[in-house]
Amino acid sequence: MDNRIASDNRRTADSPCVGTAPPKTREARVAPVSVVVPCYRCADTIGQAVASVASQLLRPAEVILVDDCSSDGTLDRLHEVARGYPPGWVKVFALPRNGGPSGARNLGWANARQPYVAFLDADDSWHPHKLKIQMDVLESDPGIALLAHRMNVQSRSAPAPALQRRQTVTVVPPNLLMLRSPFPTASIIVRRDLPFRFDEQRRRSEDYLLWAQILLSGYRCARVEQVLASWHKPPFGAGGLSGDLAAMYAAGVDARRALHAQGLLSGPQMYLVHAIGLLRYARRRVITYARRFSSASRSGGTS
Repeated sequence: MDNRIASDNRRTADSPCVGTAPPKTREARVAPVSVVVPCYRCADTIGQAVASVASQLLRPAEVILVDDCSSDGTLDRLHEVARGYPPGWVKVFALPRNGGPSGARNLGWANARQPYVAFLDADDSWHPHKLKIQMDVLESDPGIALLAHRMNVQSRSAPAPALQRRQTVTVVPPNLLMLRSPFPTASIIVRRDLPFRFDEQRRRSEDYLLWAQILLSGYRCARVEQVLASWHKPPFGAGGLSGDLAAMYAAGVDARRALHAQGLLSGPQMYLVHAIGLLRYARRRVITYARRFSSASRSGGTS
């Protein structure tokens, strides 16, 4: 595999045809992708998440839902969702104890049967052209081991973001200076045979650590410069594991120390990225405070 980084790090290509393909063409083609969705108390959102996968112009071969011992009605809801699709297309697994998203994703990865694995969180959704665009890129550049794209934040009822007329693909240089921005987890497709998995001892920054291990180990990583998936709540500071900004920052520091211990990050590089992480943490604190202040002001104005 050619893991070299292109000298200009960018290429531009015509965007894939986004017109309506003949029904027979859509039915005949299936993406060689297993979609893994970790599920924890997601009964209200999992239906829409899976529907966004089913609505792909190029459907994946299988969808794997993993219940992370939700102890509510989530597991029953997952089976209900699975029954709404052709038999065997949606597979449901359940963990015996809650271990966080790492264990759920790893279980899904272990049961994936396709050459590529894609990840989606149960409260996010995909653009209908996501897999078609990403698979076109992977077919044209099979040396890519990890392919991401941009994401946005929008309401569940909003239409899918408009696609740009021309498509740009950026090969990401092997450093951590911009890692968090290019690699949101719900955008990722990776080769199933990569020798890495999520660290099940971590409940935060486990995805950051994994993508960094792949990138810094010399595998070719790239990003499609299109918004092809959406968060339906802010990706930080809005609750859940990402809601505790201080804990998220501490987890990022610990992940970078782990990369240094693994020989993937030198001492000077680690301290440089620590400094950038501190600035990002401060910025997120300001954004979260402004968001909450704005929300409180609106609530006060309508009371």
